[in-house]
Amino acid sequence: MAKESLTFALMGNQNSGKTTLFNRLTGSQLHVSNFPGVTVERKSGYIRDYPDSEIVDLPGIYSLSPYSPEEVISRNFLIKETPDCILNVVDATSLERGLYLTLQLIELDIPMTVALNMIDEMPALGRQVDVDQLSKELGIPVVAISASQNEGVSEYMRVSMETAINGTKPLKPDLCSGPVHRAIHAISVMIEDHAEEVGVTPRFAATKLIEGDELFVPELGLNQNELEAVEHIVVEMERDLETDRLAALADMRYAFIGEVESKVLRSKYPSYEEAPSVTLTLDRILLHRWFGIPIFLAVMTAVSWISFGPFGQFLNDVFADAISKFGEYVGVAMSKAEINPTIQSLVIDGIFSGVGSVVSFLPMILVLFFLLSLLEVTGYMARVAFIMDRLMRKIGLSGASIVPLLLGFGCSVPAVMATRTLPSRRDRLLTVLLVPFMSCSAKIPVYGLIAAAIFPNHVALVIPGLYLLGIVLGVITALFLRRTVFRGEASPFLLELPPYRFPSLTSLGRLVKRHAKEFMVRAFTVILLVTLLIWVLETYDFRFYPAASPESSMLAVIASKIAPIFAPLGFNSTPAVSALLAGFSAKETIISTLTVAISGSDLTLTESLQQLLTTPAAISFLIFILLYTPCAAAVAVMHRELAIRGGLFLIVAFQTIFAWSIAFIAYRLALLFGKSIPLFLASLVGLIALIALFLALLKIRSKKQHVL
Repeated sequence: MAKESLTFALMGNQNSGKTTLFNRLTGSQLHVSNFPGVTVERKSGYIRDYPDSEIVDLPGIYSLSPYSPEEVISRNFLIKETPDCILNVVDATSLERGLYLTLQLIELDIPMTVALNMIDEMPALGRQVDVDQLSKELGIPVVAISASQNEGVSEYMRVSMETAINGTKPLKPDLCSGPVHRAIHAISVMIEDHAEEVGVTPRFAATKLIEGDELFVPELGLNQNELEAVEHIVVEMERDLETDRLAALADMRYAFIGEVESKVLRSKYPSYEEAPSVTLTLDRILLHRWFGIPIFLAVMTAVSWISFGPFGQFLNDVFADAISKFGEYVGVAMSKAEINPTIQSLVIDGIFSGVGSVVSFLPMILVLFFLLSLLEVTGYMARVAFIMDRLMRKIGLSGASIVPLLLGFGCSVPAVMATRTLPSRRDRLLTVLLVPFMSCSAKIPVYGLIAAAIFPNHVALVIPGLYLLGIVLGVITALFLRRTVFRGEASPFLLELPPYRFPSLTSLGRLVKRHAKEFMVRAFTVILLVTLLIWVLETYDFRFYPAASPESSMLAVIASKIAPIFAPLGFNSTPAVSALLAGFSAKETIISTLTVAISGSDLTLTESLQQLLTTPAAISFLIFILLYTPCAAAVAVMHRELAIRGGLFLIVAFQTIFAWSIAFIAYRLALLFGKSIPLFLASLVGLIALIALFLALLKIRSKKQHVL
């Protein structure tokens, strides 16, 4: 080998199977989904059969003319870090779209191979591709593979290694003709020295100049005379073709792609629409103008009922009983062994009561993630973004924002990071601020425990109700921000709808396993540490002697100083306030803190919670947890993504004040209706409707002023 190690850049359109191929080659288990935009930053790993060679999985893009941050990441890596070989993944079922990027990659004149992925789906579409002929037309090696079935992957990697080792560049780096051909070549000759200084081919630099690429053109360092000469050539090209420069380049590439397709692609059907397709049949129903959204709401209702209803609750009860019996067994064993009572209290009242109470909700969380992963992998989530676009635009966002918001139901951290795929800074900032309104999975144990204790007959109503309340309040907040801070219209929304795919049990199992692992890691790291800290604060006074009474413990003293803030919300006891403080680190610690703080009582956990929280106070407590500041990790990521001065303080202050205000209103309403959950929910919905009506009237008024 010419080099001790090689670097491969994995490139391709969104949802072309790049991450699946990356997992096959490296043995890692990155998240694989059936909707665009999974990879939002570059990830790297070492190839299993070639341990000295690194492969970098770059965000999926459609062009080397970047419009979003992930496209900038991909192009900068190719230009500035110059990999030894580009692994270009092309979806065989969407050949035209994939080849558009391929032609631009060829212009870079870097060793390159094409993985013609999803070739196993072609027979069902009545199509076939002449792979050898495609390789000849493009002048680069092409290998047919199916990354999901692990077919052709090893052969593709062997060909790619040979290409990289030999430094074999594309045989036909000049794939164009006509007036565009003349313009590119004229500019290439003029700027050849500038292109060499930047480290790109003159042809690639010429196409960027014709496009007017604002990010790349300044790097060439052309003087004013050279820029004017380039503009003169481009204007002449536009005059000859009677079209603008961007359309001219696109037409040239698509004309070449059309010629290639006519030589390599064979189909039994005259058009895509005439081929028998499950995707087209389902889309006629699921994307229906009137039925699409009701179907989506019905699907999410079914997901909620299965996860939080009798089935999910049954699994939780079984798991909680198992943990409780194991804790009793450990307690008896420690007593027989005459272990120090303080250590016994730490293990039983601290670890088992605290961490165990959180872990007991693992089955419910896994059922929810399994169902959401099923919708995601099949391709339905991409349809959700499409059908929600019209509604999202009412609040100043496009359907593209629905993907980060849906991810927020899992975890706020990746949801905030996923906003990088949004095209404008305005859309990114507004979406980031709305993510915390989506109840993350860490809040499920809190909702489940309190709802089961205070509202045992309405658990399946309370938990989805909290989810819905968060969504509605998020919408109202977005409407307010759109009228004040984030004026303007949402960016145009372009979305690829992938074909429906039946998920493999292996991929679903891997997703569920990953979520279970993440949950358990949090349970036995952050939650365990916070639980132990709470146990220490609850057991000792400030001189670190055992507290003479519960009121003299460090926890009680600290909580007593803060409790008056929460008194108007109906809860100001030491356990409740302590739990909210602990929740700043991770929301699951609210449950562990509550159970540790009330573990000394002879009452059961349910009985203790019933004494601790009245029905109105429980409603207020749950709503405050729903809306106040997310976990520390999410706040840190939000601060980094917002990139505004004082962003961290603003996030914490806004969300905490907002949560307090809504919880206060909910508490007062709940006092009016006592224990009647349906009446309370009706009054809350009525209040929200009045706020929405007020905002609508403001909108009408602003339109009238605009007309005047």
